[in-house]
Amino acid sequence: MNRIVRDFKQAQKLKDHLAVVVGAGRSGLSAARLLLALGARVRLADANPDLPPEVRDRFGPEVEIVTGEHLPEHFRDADIVVLSPGVAVRRLGRALNAVPERKVVAELELASWFVEAPIVAVTGTNGKTTTCTLISRILAEAGKKVFTGGNIGTPLCQYLLEDEPAEVLVLEASSFQLQNCRLFKPNIGLLLNFSANHLDYHRDMDEYLQAKLNLFARQSESDTAILPEELRGLLEAREFTRARKIYFRPTERFACPGLVGEHNRANIEAAWQAVKALGVDQDTAARAVAGFKALTHRLQALGEKRGVLFVDDSKATTPEAMAAAVKSFDRPVRLLAGGVFKGGDLAALIPTLRGRVAEIGLFGGAREVFESALSRDFDLFWEPDLSAAARRLFQNAAAGDVILLSPATASFDQYSSYAERGDDFQRLYRELS
Repeated sequence: MNRIVRDFKQAQKLKDHLAVVVGAGRSGLSAARLLLALGARVRLADANPDLPPEVRDRFGPEVEIVTGEHLPEHFRDADIVVLSPGVAVRRLGRALNAVPERKVVAELELASWFVEAPIVAVTGTNGKTTTCTLISRILAEAGKKVFTGGNIGTPLCQYLLEDEPAEVLVLEASSFQLQNCRLFKPNIGLLLNFSANHLDYHRDMDEYLQAKLNLFARQSESDTAILPEELRGLLEAREFTRARKIYFRPTERFACPGLVGEHNRANIEAAWQAVKALGVDQDTAARAVAGFKALTHRLQALGEKRGVLFVDDSKATTPEAMAAAVKSFDRPVRLLAGGVFKGGDLAALIPTLRGRVAEIGLFGGAREVFESALSRDFDLFWEPDLSAAARRLFQNAAAGDVILLSPATASFDQYSSYAERGDDFQRLYRELS
């Protein structure tokens, strides 16, 4: 157990305090465990009326569990309300009316109060997981003991309960988490990029950007903010941080055959600027980067069938991510797209896609969105599911083509996650003769 957590528990500083955790996912359950360890009374609230029995069995009578519609009485007398990622304050509506805003925090915020090690935090619309993993690999190559988590892998609350302290914490931070942070302050913060996303969650683009910039709001002059050169004009017009600012752009500084595309060269450069600020030398970084492979469902080359390359980029859930993937290839692309559209301007991407995309196979949801924006410029068809669309693309493909799953959407019309969607595509690839 983390030293500060242990001292806090021994001092009984949360005795008789009521903590309400909203959301019974991985982060919410970790927050509930941490709050129990700190001595608080814990109530776990989840909108799902049919929580799996293992959730209830995990805590027994120690935690009060309430399910279904969130009601004001669920939060009455709460000393702190901890939100899981993806739980928007405004969606709780009147249930939170009686709770002061200062008492409502993200799980990431709660955990950060007890952290001693330096924090590198990464946000942005695309590329967060790849960049976090790159930073962690480089730091490990430099002999550092690293924890990687936050919005990926292990929640920060869970890390605090384990007896394996790290020298550096590398955290992926989503806009959902950052919007409800009050004091979170990384030593090194990275904004990789910014484009339309999660407009089904945020009110508008300005709210989305402000959530991202919240990462830098509490940084001091001794901290570092690493920012994309393409956003310099936008960011310099805002007073969002006191940290030392470093702007980055894609470079050829490091060779990394496993990561293709200009966007990945930008991710590598951002990771380098982060580890450089921690004292890592370029030769060490080069060794770690050289052997780095694309992560699962992120421009992951599966192999070739009949000379046609299959690439799984199911994690591309925005139009900009899709365009970046298409730009990564110098061979004709047959594109698989469709699902739950989260916002963005598909028509604005036509100049990027023209001359690169030979055919578009749509599947599942958002058919009308893609057809209205792209049907005049590209050969395009629709099938009800991914398998049918991919098989049709394969029938039309010639040796040298790429069949690229880069949907520009969320997966929730037909799959539980982008990973399940990517797994289905990989299964289909294996089955094709």
